[in-house]
Amino acid sequence: MKKKILSILMAVTLSVSIIGCSAAGNIDTGSGNESAAIASESGAGEADEKTDIADGTEETTETAYVIPDVTMEEYTIPDNESFEFVKNMKIGMSLGNTFDAYNDGGSLKNHMDSETCWQGVPTTEKIIQDIHDAGFETLRLPITWHNHFSDDDYTISEDWMARVHEVVDWAINDGMYVIINIHHDNHPQADCFYPDSEHLDQSKHYIERIWEQLSEEYKDYDEKLIFESMNEPRLVGSDYEWWINNASSDCKDAIACINTLNQTFVDTVRASGGNNATRYLMCPGYDASADGALNSGYQLPTDIEGNDTKIFVSVHAYTPYDFALDIKGKSHFDASKKNYTNDIDSFMDKLYKKFISQGTPVVIGEFGALAKLNVKKEQNVQDRVDYAAYYIAAARARGMTCLWWDNNAFTGDGENFGLYYRTGGYFIFEDIVDALMKYAE
Repeated sequence: MKKKILSILMAVTLSVSIIGCSAAGNIDTGSGNESAAIASESGAGEADEKTDIADGTEETTETAYVIPDVTMEEYTIPDNESFEFVKNMKIGMSLGNTFDAYNDGGSLKNHMDSETCWQGVPTTEKIIQDIHDAGFETLRLPITWHNHFSDDDYTISEDWMARVHEVVDWAINDGMYVIINIHHDNHPQADCFYPDSEHLDQSKHYIERIWEQLSEEYKDYDEKLIFESMNEPRLVGSDYEWWINNASSDCKDAIACINTLNQTFVDTVRASGGNNATRYLMCPGYDASADGALNSGYQLPTDIEGNDTKIFVSVHAYTPYDFALDIKGKSHFDASKKNYTNDIDSFMDKLYKKFISQGTPVVIGEFGALAKLNVKKEQNVQDRVDYAAYYIAAARARGMTCLWWDNNAFTGDGENFGLYYRTGGYFIFEDIVDALMKYAE
């Protein structure tokens, strides 16, 4: 049945009804740090579309896909509790375009409607259970806070806090690891934090206020709940939003400010006591890219005495970009050929050398490959199967855990990273999921 549905998806023009936010400019369909503005401005396949895949379709021929055999050299992984923890996180999913969705100056009647304004489907306990049952042991909940304050001092509204808490509990109670963060609060319109010296005092206060509240809310939760300081901190709207110019004083200043904000995050969480004193934390570099973490200016925050390797480096890597995230890029990927896999090996080896080999864990909180049409005008499912298998095998060999960005997007020619169809309640691309799981142990 899964391949029958998949063939239908590839062969049929789907009926679509537009719902949610009227401000299409707010839609984030991939959250890839290397995307530049290319994908977000494409306008196609936007995430505020709700699609009923079963409507008006007919059965077609099933298609078989092959998970490649991938062999990796053995890497020495430090033998300590932190790396065992990352190993047990196995593989995860980032629940995109959901709690991270926002509508600045838009037409939402109630701020709680932001959960569905980019992809139309409220999160249910069944969705969480289905994700876990498929083998994903970790759930990342990207969360935007700036549309959900009850006063001018960034006090989170009780109903938004309660809704996030409900979904966190569904995953925790089902035995999953959970990551929560500050997501789309970096842009100027949000007026929350911005990583430059001019806004540093306000930014520090914002980070303190959000993490004071979240630390209090979850101080009794065990280590399976992980805090991530910020999502892709960067100079939004500048010439350097998606790349680092090492000669630029603005970039150097931003990197230093991100270090300060990460330290503020760690200090705030640790000071809250309870289980937060030893909780695992994640801290990104500039725009959460591998280059941001590998930059000589990036510094891990100082932790309190007795906490060894409790801070993970947070990285997002839609690599290779031309295949994984560039809508107009290549549609083919072959796990058996170096010219396709070199970019993956290169950035992972650099992270391994700088961090993992020196005792610092790395978590790739976002990765994936968007769906494209190949030369036969068919979806490139086999290529994505190859990609998924190789990427996870490469990361796990080096001691890293990865989380696929699933934005519930399947139609049009935008950033379609969806694997799990939330309206129907099933995985469309089970072959890609199988490829992810093959090397996730």
